[in-house]
Amino acid sequence: MASAITSDADVAALPADAISYEDLYARWERGNWCATELDFTEDARQWREDFTEFERQAALWNYCLFFWGEDAVADNLSPYIDAAPREEQKYFLTTQQVDEARHAVFFKRFMQEVCGIGDGSMSSGLTAIKPQLTSGFRKIFDRLDRMADELRADRSPAQLAAAVTLYHIVIEASLAQPGQHFICSYLEERDQLPAFRQGMENIAADEQRHIGYGVWFLREALATDEALGDVVRQTLRELLPAVAESLTPPAGAEASALGASADDLRGFALDGLTRRLKIIGVPLDTL
Repeated sequence: MASAITSDADVAALPADAISYEDLYARWERGNWCATELDFTEDARQWREDFTEFERQAALWNYCLFFWGEDAVADNLSPYIDAAPREEQKYFLTTQQVDEARHAVFFKRFMQEVCGIGDGSMSSGLTAIKPQLTSGFRKIFDRLDRMADELRADRSPAQLAAAVTLYHIVIEASLAQPGQHFICSYLEERDQLPAFRQGMENIAADEQRHIGYGVWFLREALATDEALGDVVRQTLRELLPAVAESLTPPAGAEASALGASADDLRGFALDGLTRRLKIIGVPLDTL
């Protein structure tokens, strides 16, 4: 079996034929978990008794973005599966869509059972959190909606490269992963929200696998057609300002929900983006 993708450094060190989509699929089977089996009883008690009102509002801002984002990426992945040129890629992307739906179910449960948001249905929870979305965040996910429609109409290598850059490199790697990292670290240090923390750690492991797919797919695509590098660059130029805006929490929210500043978030995102673009073959300084 090919070597597993466990980090950006591992990807960079491997020869061009060392990673397979079959391996990514196998890692999905080994890493399965159940969003419906987490017990939020202690989380709900801590949320009521240990968090101040300000801390609850600060945390909700961050968690609401994740809830909306997970639902959106689950809804928009189908055209990626259709456009993938290889069956092995399609199979892995199918597992990714299952992951995204599981993540959305996890956040819906947390919002309703711990925070008292929504009536237990997905639609009620999403409607309730919509006012929390920032303009930069809305711009990114509006672009994802349009990208999915464009990919349905055009499955060309250039369109697919743009779509993977948006989904896997912008949304998952540059927007979601920094928040996951700091949320998990902050809650672990404070020993709070045990079931939520376990779910976030599971989600972070899933996302690392998804990001590995995106990085490897783009690396292979650019090795076949160097012109696709310009597609990656253009997509990033369009959306990185909105990522920077989205990684700027409201005043006080960073300290009360993440234990990190906006500069910490953006710095973490930039470091990761720099490593991944080097692996793909589009160094950051070429943007």
